[in-house]
Amino acid sequence: MELLEQRIKEEGIIIDGHVLKVDRFLNHQIDPILMDAIGEAFTERFKEAGITKIVTLESSGIAPAVMAGLKLGVPVIFARKKPSLTLGKGSYTAVVRSYTKEETNKIYLSADFINANDRILIIDDFLAKGEAVMGLIDLVKQADATISGIGIVIEKSFQDGRKRLDQLGYPIYSLARIASLSETGVEFLQE
Repeated sequence: MELLEQRIKEEGIIIDGHVLKVDRFLNHQIDPILMDAIGEAFTERFKEAGITKIVTLESSGIAPAVMAGLKLGVPVIFARKKPSLTLGKGSYTAVVRSYTKEETNKIYLSADFINANDRILIIDDFLAKGEAVMGLIDLVKQADATISGIGIVIEKSFQDGRKRLDQLGYPIYSLARIASLSETGVEFLQE
């Protein structure tokens, strides 16, 4: 997605040659115009997949997921990183290792909002090692729902997350695929 790649080049900050900071438009401050375009791109790709719900992880996946949900006309469910009294007794749990925070967390998804009849689109902000998406896949499988696709805003293709997901056979669509990060800038995969 050209608009997203342009924003990454202009405003992304590379930290230690492997972390891309995009908090000016995606995961701290959110650009609603860019999110609208992201939602449209995911909708174009998955509009024929019969999606009934979108699942994401709090908090950075919520904005792109909501925009895709708005355009697809389906609810968005986000997995929580901390348990809540409102989750009730019926919830699914998975363990996720955060690449940027260097910590492991349990994530939670209420069983009230997802069931075996659902066709799920998983959306996440970043794909690096694939831990967050693997955790979301685990939650969806616990509900016996069908995974109809995975949408990633920014993929770091030089890490092994995409390879892990490809082995599972789900349709994956990444809006920006980064080939490399360095002090001189960002290089994108040309497809």
